[in-house]
Amino acid sequence: MRESESAWRELAPRTLARLLRSYGNDQFELCEDAVQDALVDAHRQWQGQLPDDPQAWLATVARRRYVDRVRADARRRERETRSTRLEAPLVHDTPDSDSIHDDDALLVLQLCCHPRLPRSAQVALTLRAVAGLTTRQIANAYQLPEATIAQRITRAKRRLTELDRVFPKPHDAVERLASVLDVLYVMFTEAHHTTSGAPAQDTDLAAEAIHLARLLRQAVPDSTEVAGLLALMLLTEARHPARIGPRGQLIPLDEQDRQRWHRPFIDEGLALLDDVTPGARPGPYLLQACIAGLHAAAPDTEATDWSEIHALYTVLEHQTGGRNPTITLNRIVAQSVVTGPADALSALAALAQEHPHLPRLASVRAHLLERSDRPDEAISAYRQAIAATVNVAEQQYLRDRLRRLAR
Repeated sequence: MRESESAWRELAPRTLARLLRSYGNDQFELCEDAVQDALVDAHRQWQGQLPDDPQAWLATVARRRYVDRVRADARRRERETRSTRLEAPLVHDTPDSDSIHDDDALLVLQLCCHPRLPRSAQVALTLRAVAGLTTRQIANAYQLPEATIAQRITRAKRRLTELDRVFPKPHDAVERLASVLDVLYVMFTEAHHTTSGAPAQDTDLAAEAIHLARLLRQAVPDSTEVAGLLALMLLTEARHPARIGPRGQLIPLDEQDRQRWHRPFIDEGLALLDDVTPGARPGPYLLQACIAGLHAAAPDTEATDWSEIHALYTVLEHQTGGRNPTITLNRIVAQSVVTGPADALSALAALAQEHPHLPRLASVRAHLLERSDRPDEAISAYRQAIAATVNVAEQQYLRDRLRRLAR
């Protein structure tokens, strides 16, 4: 069934793009519902065995479901006009009609990032329609109630029906670049920290985020932030083979076998940084890529230039106006290596006052307390961290640390 799930993740946004090309952006919600209906049918009928042409199968079924939904909607005021449109789509949809350089998933992403949608709505809608994340996953990524995210998505779909029906083309990428970058970053972050509990990493979602980032790099080759985000993804994904143990357990960075890191991704990521960093005015994604590059270039944890990493996180924190508490948390972790755990614990206490429910806050505190030789407090902090973590692999890692400390 894993093969089918991977196919659905790849095929769903392309199928949605086909329907939107045929029936227009003002039918976004109906088209997305039709794709979801088709996915349910695929789940029932494929049973682990993909059809000869999964994309054609899914597109055909989704089109039928769309037709069914329109015909069943007696309240639609323009039912007769819509029925005519069903027989004469806006664009003749054939496999050869698209340019070989166009990618449906990227086009749907650009559509969801329409400049007249609020940024929060752009991100939420794209994560739902392109990445296939659940409302709960998106809410957890932004630390907001599920109802708030659901409302954003619903409003975004309705707003799209009021906007122009012209399907976006790659030349729109620059206009919508900031939103697209935000979406891809959250998508990749979710892939490496799954909020659903298991698995520890969603490899299909990570691969799709990298794929979209590559396409965006081709569309906007002069953007240092696009190059930075792609480099960040590659350098982070390179550590995946050593990050997950044989039983699915998480292995922290300082315990990873760096010989298992995926060297081609590291070489490609570092080459990107060498290409765009000189003379660049680094933005948030390029700065994070430079941090990942320092980790990738070091032979081990002890040889890592933690002072430079701490400095880069300080610049990043200043550049984002201190509005991202996760960046502050990472800066505190780097600070603990440079100046020791005592100063870091003080900074962590101040951060906890402002963001008491920040993910990883309790686990970082537990680790710092353990390094400070305060085992009783560390044990209590580890228990708090376990209770606050939904990811199964992370919970197991924290339990292992707790048991080791208790002994």
